Amino acid sequence: MTIKRLVAAILLATGSNSVLAEESFTVQDIQVEGLQRVALGAALNNLPFNIGDTVTDFALSRSIRTLYSAGHFDDIRVYRDGNTVIYRLRERPTINNIEFKGNKDIKEEQLNESLAGNRIQVGEPLDKTILKNIENGLTEFYHGVGKYQAKVEVKVTYLPRNRVNLEFAFEEGDAASVRQINIVGNQIFPNEELLSVVESKQDMPWWRFWTSDRYQKQTLQGDFEKINSYYLDRGYLRFNIDSSQVAVSPDKTAVYVTMNVTEGEQYNISEINFVGDLIGQDEVINAILPLQKGQLYNGALVTFTEENIARFLARFGYANSKVRTIPTIDDDKKEVALTISVDPGKRVYVRRIDIKGNASTKDEVIRRELRQMEGAWLSNDSLELSKERLQRLMYIEKVDFATSPVPGVDDLVDIGFTIKEQPSGSFNAGVSYGSFQGLSFQIGVEQNNFLGSGNSAGINLNTNKYQKSVTLSYTDPYYTLDGISLGGQVFYSDLDYSGTSSNLEAYNRRSYGVGANVGYPINERNRLNFGASVSVNKINQINEYDQLRHFRAVLLDASNPDGGYDFTNFELSTSWMHSTLNRGLFPTAGRMMNLSLRATTPNSDLQYFKTNFEAQQYVPLSNDHQWSFRAKFELGYGNGYGDKDGYDYTLPFTENFYGGGTNLRGFENRIIGPHAIFRSTSSVPGVPDPIGGSIAFPGDVSNDSYQVSQRSIGGNAMAMLTLELITPTPFLKDENRNSVRTSIFVDAGNVWDTEFDINRYANLVQFIASDRDPALIDYSDPSLIRATAGISVQWISPMGPLTFSLAKIIKKYDGDLQENFSFNIGTTF
Repeated sequence: MTIKRLVAAILLATGSNSVLAEESFTVQDIQVEGLQRVALGAALNNLPFNIGDTVTDFALSRSIRTLYSAGHFDDIRVYRDGNTVIYRLRERPTINNIEFKGNKDIKEEQLNESLAGNRIQVGEPLDKTILKNIENGLTEFYHGVGKYQAKVEVKVTYLPRNRVNLEFAFEEGDAASVRQINIVGNQIFPNEELLSVVESKQDMPWWRFWTSDRYQKQTLQGDFEKINSYYLDRGYLRFNIDSSQVAVSPDKTAVYVTMNVTEGEQYNISEINFVGDLIGQDEVINAILPLQKGQLYNGALVTFTEENIARFLARFGYANSKVRTIPTIDDDKKEVALTISVDPGKRVYVRRIDIKGNASTKDEVIRRELRQMEGAWLSNDSLELSKERLQRLMYIEKVDFATSPVPGVDDLVDIGFTIKEQPSGSFNAGVSYGSFQGLSFQIGVEQNNFLGSGNSAGINLNTNKYQKSVTLSYTDPYYTLDGISLGGQVFYSDLDYSGTSSNLEAYNRRSYGVGANVGYPINERNRLNFGASVSVNKINQINEYDQLRHFRAVLLDASNPDGGYDFTNFELSTSWMHSTLNRGLFPTAGRMMNLSLRATTPNSDLQYFKTNFEAQQYVPLSNDHQWSFRAKFELGYGNGYGDKDGYDYTLPFTENFYGGGTNLRGFENRIIGPHAIFRSTSSVPGVPDPIGGSIAFPGDVSNDSYQVSQRSIGGNAMAMLTLELITPTPFLKDENRNSVRTSIFVDAGNVWDTEFDINRYANLVQFIASDRDPALIDYSDPSLIRATAGISVQWISPMGPLTFSLAKIIKKYDGDLQENFSFNIGTTF
């Protein structure tokens, strides 16, 4: 073979301006050698000529550049043998595997994402020229976070079949610390005051282990902005950071930062003017304007004013408004005139709203909560309210929305709501243990989003050592289009408190009934509910005690004193609920208040009322809401009204409040509250009777004795307080943090009786039958506060919400039969 011409890649690399003689010829054949992975057709498609074309030697040299641009080859050589063109190619090796070693500051996910952007990924051909740039870029990153000793090296291991393994070896080293921050030129504010507002800290002592003095370039840039804002917010309009220097020590372990500043003087606002279109809302905008003539200039307040006006305009559909403040500075008078330019732009309308992510929930259930309508103008307030309402639903975990312009139109947008659902039903399985109660179990099924309809349906079954009950319930929250709800329930309960495991004084109760309720929305955050129910009750085998005297007097059948108590109640209820919570489950911000009143009608066998008030407040402590503070306060009171045969009605003991379990974690369930008192009258012997016996007569009441039960009977008044610090859950991925909640809590409260006069027993002798008999406590005294502290973990499992709590009692009384440690697993929220 006679080789006439050789055009190599080095011709292009050397940048030679010489070209071969312009001898043209007609290509009769094209041969490609060296292909392994790249198909022949793919290689030929990158050539700028075909067989039969007339080409020059210069055109052959240019074809090398074309082949290189395809990214498949490391070396390209072209030969001419007569009218045949021969390409000898060496393909780039294919990346077989990528491995990272020694990286701590950069996660592998971030590295893989960055490499993929440079086409460095498994299965792709390797461009070695990029590797050096990647090494330099990673080294620059480490320098930016203060690790000046860091090194990054890429090791290439060649494998058979033209493959390579890449190993990125990191030597991160230690981060340089900020040894000193010097501010030069400041006279008004001392260094200590300015450095207190920045995030970078200098030369921290060893015991301040929770504070880092690590140098980071981005943090320092943010600190410059903070100092600048510190001056601007205090009227120093001419403040300027003239220069800054960052010096690294020879051993690269310490950084010295110097800022040269000019403070200037303070400026007052001389006047405020508007230019542009205020869409006819001049009076309202002036009324909400926080800036005032004559006050000291405040940069943060100026920014807030611009954002406030933009948000206000967005309520009327002007979503793309531009608001900026133009200062006119008078250096002689030290005043600044502010001109606020308002350009509302075009009013933007919503063309279409798309819902994504609702696999279980029907589309209409989502849309009925939206306050932004299709065809209406775009309102940020309506969008945020829509998101808030959706996230309050118990079956929605997270909601995001995004607006996208309609192509070719500048006044239309589409809105996309992305929904993340969470388990809407619950399989209520509860297990608890206490030293007095032992093990207790409960089971139930409930669905808050029945068949995706948004309706609540459930069958709750409870079974343990002392209780068997079933409740069927159904609620339609949108019985009408304007949000009026309708629901009902049927229940049956059989309670046997004769055993010691219930923590309650012994009796048996069987009841059944039916109820209905209807709810009316007042506005977006307030709602009224009304209900009515009827219940039939039978109580027997009751262990009579002194606090039952009123209940006994109004219900006992004198002709059948052992027949128990039968009564039927007709009950009416009303409640008001106010909520600004940001989520239905696991809220982190907002408040909730609930006030309810239940009362029996005058034609009921028992006449009483019962009222509850509950308030919760969530205060986020961090921007991402992973840290939050919760305060919960609950009050309850009940009593009778009217009288029968001279006896006043009181709250029946079956309606009493109790403490322990869900409201006083650490105490066993329903153990806190007044205990039963059994009074024994004294007697004196009488004269003998005719058959040799004797007759006993009641003695002096001051010689009576009493015994206090080990178990609770509850009270008609209750107050509970919970303080809770919500913390991030360790070792939990970000995508699961809305499904798990960890908190440290303190519960405190009491249950007492406002009607029973315990002072009547003050001078009597207490009979002690067991070392477990509690002491007589003034259960009418609300100041006898119990308190517990512990940790709680709550999880929204596929079967519904679960709670695990571990608590220790930090304050109790002699009458409380409870050890200082307990745990509970259940579904209490």
